Amino acid sequence: MSGRLAAAGGRGNEPVSGADDGTTRPKASSRAPSRAWLARLCFALAALAVVVLIAAAGWRSVAMLAVALVSGAVSLACAYWFLAERGVRRWLALAVLVLSPVAVIVIFAFRGLLWVALVSAGAWLLAGFAGRAALATDPGDWRMPELPVGRPARLPFLIMNPRSGGGKVDKFDLKRKAEALGAEVLLIEGPGSVDIEAVAQQAVADGADLLGVAGGDGTQALVAGVAAEHGLPFVVITAGTRNHFALDLGLDRDDPAACLAALTDGVDVRVDLGDISGRTFVNNASFGAYAEIVESPQYRDDKVGSTLDLLPELLAGERGTHLRASAGHRNVTGPQAILVANNPYGMGDIAGLGRRARLDRGVLGVVGVRVRSAREAASLLRGARSGRIRAITATEVTIDGDTPDIHVGIDGESVSLPRPVRCSIRPGALRVRVPRQRPGVPVPRASMDWARLRQLALST
Repeated sequence: MSGRLAAAGGRGNEPVSGADDGTTRPKASSRAPSRAWLARLCFALAALAVVVLIAAAGWRSVAMLAVALVSGAVSLACAYWFLAERGVRRWLALAVLVLSPVAVIVIFAFRGLLWVALVSAGAWLLAGFAGRAALATDPGDWRMPELPVGRPARLPFLIMNPRSGGGKVDKFDLKRKAEALGAEVLLIEGPGSVDIEAVAQQAVADGADLLGVAGGDGTQALVAGVAAEHGLPFVVITAGTRNHFALDLGLDRDDPAACLAALTDGVDVRVDLGDISGRTFVNNASFGAYAEIVESPQYRDDKVGSTLDLLPELLAGERGTHLRASAGHRNVTGPQAILVANNPYGMGDIAGLGRRARLDRGVLGVVGVRVRSAREAASLLRGARSGRIRAITATEVTIDGDTPDIHVGIDGESVSLPRPVRCSIRPGALRVRVPRQRPGVPVPRASMDWARLRQLALST
């Protein structure tokens, strides 16, 4: 096959069903007593933070809290203005963004209250750690089950992109190492473009019983779709730039060669695949601001400059498609950005995006963000409760707009698709072969649920 294409350039547990909103929730387990004590410690540390403020600062504690909250809101609003404005106003917003927290520190220090603020903030931080530990899910809730490999692949076929990830294929000598393990390797060297799907299909026709990719997530998705179509195992080699799919599979992103161990000592995991108008995606499809920016001809040469140049018009709604998404009876109207993910991302940060603890829940994660003013930007301090972030789960979602075509970023690759664009999930469509020994997925970060913490603290 290489001749005809030479010029082509930790162990899991049984799954436990999650909530239908894609989040993981605590359940009764042998850790119940320790959870209760961690919840009590969380409330004790939170109380300590308040007591320190009141005891050391008295009535000034109210002013300290107000100053901190105002500074946070101002910083967030200035971050929005920096993105939404141009010229002098943009750089003034950046200056205020930098100076706002500095001003708070100076005010506290001038009033002799800096140590009070630091101790109180430290107590709050520790309370957060204790609370999240109390709410942490059991491994069976977030580890994907591993399946035994019937027999090792006899004719593995790997596609490698030497340019991906700054040259990781050559840096880690991946081609030689893979061939030493019996794999046939095709380097995408050019000249010209290569039809990756056609290459993978031909490999299957020639008898390949395993497909793999050392390259970016976009290339991974193309070959993963072929592997799923033929029911073949698929190997992910972390030779891309960001390797988001590999990260959520728990693979070693620092040593791509370690992924080759899947060929000789691997286990299988069943994961879902996303489908967007007949095209496979392993991570997500993004609509709106990000997709419009990536579509810009200037983006590849000047990512930062083109982003800052286009964002003001996109945030103001003066450019790009006016989007709307529907999933059954639920609708997301008028967002600047919509992200449709192959399984929901964690909701542990202000943007509503984290990591995917599992890739086998059988649902799409849909996140819409709508921010059109500094006031709305400041409200993001409340996270998903702000109303500016809409997060739902669904098995199918339709994205429509007011233009004939909609720009979409599919696993980081920019394309234009005719409207409406339909996304769906293919549960358990892909069998991924991963090394038995791998870094694994860290415990998902639990969201702070004070009502649940109170229940735990009062339990016996």
